[in-house]
Amino acid sequence: MVVDLGKLILRAYNSEADNVVRTLKPYNLAAALDRLEKLRASIAKLGASMKLGITDAYHALRVQEITLTADYLAKVAEEKEHERAENERLREERKAKEALEREQARLEEEKAKYEVVLQALRQNADGATADVEAKLDEIQRALDGVHQRSANLKAGYVYVISNIGSFGDTVVKIGATRRVDPQVRVRELGDASVPFRFDVHALFFSERAFELEAALHREFAARRINLVNAHREFFYASPAEVREALVRLEGNLLTFVEAPEALEWHQSQNARRSSSSMPELNRVIDQGTSGIER
Repeated sequence: MVVDLGKLILRAYNSEADNVVRTLKPYNLAAALDRLEKLRASIAKLGASMKLGITDAYHALRVQEITLTADYLAKVAEEKEHERAENERLREERKAKEALEREQARLEEEKAKYEVVLQALRQNADGATADVEAKLDEIQRALDGVHQRSANLKAGYVYVISNIGSFGDTVVKIGATRRVDPQVRVRELGDASVPFRFDVHALFFSERAFELEAALHREFAARRINLVNAHREFFYASPAEVREALVRLEGNLLTFVEAPEALEWHQSQNARRSSSSMPELNRVIDQGTSGIER
């Protein structure tokens, strides 16, 4: 009877341990180990009269198995995130390259048109060429900039954006992009995954944009929201604090918007306050946002 009961107890313990391994998530390791420890304590209590229980050595092996499984799952998730981030980086580079190629083709086409006009004006002794020559110089400078951007992969825009309606006024996103028009990247980030568009505080062009981005991330590392995934570039910081850091790191910051417009969010708030037909919704929203720091 003792042997049979021992087999039954061991089967119950192993079944629970196997279930813990199957359902384990990296973030609930402590709860999983506590669950197994409580089961072991219950088995020791129920089997005390027959001196039945799970030995320390066997329990330590199952704990090690669960701990290693949690480490493995964490590494798998990390690798997947690195892969996703690398794919995102490659997509961003491809889009930036395509945008630069389109901009170069447009400028070269425009330059060719003005060269034809300039040639025609020069054939006419009475024609004024100063304006056309100035336009050609402007186009050539733009072309030189495109060529420089294509040759220098470190060049780009550092952006500082926020989204009061989604994250409150104490959260900013600090990133960098190689896009010719950085607003395109900002609009992509404010797609249907968030209820409101992002507001831009700064779009700062730099020959070392990604070095500057990394320096800003280090500056606010202690305020990073996601402490596990470094590719989630959101920080607990005010726009004014980021501006001070930018001035200290770069020194020649020209424009910076500290107060976000948040037009859609403000309009939504005004419409919600003036609406008398949705008192219940207003009450729920007020309760849901009462803990959000504004």
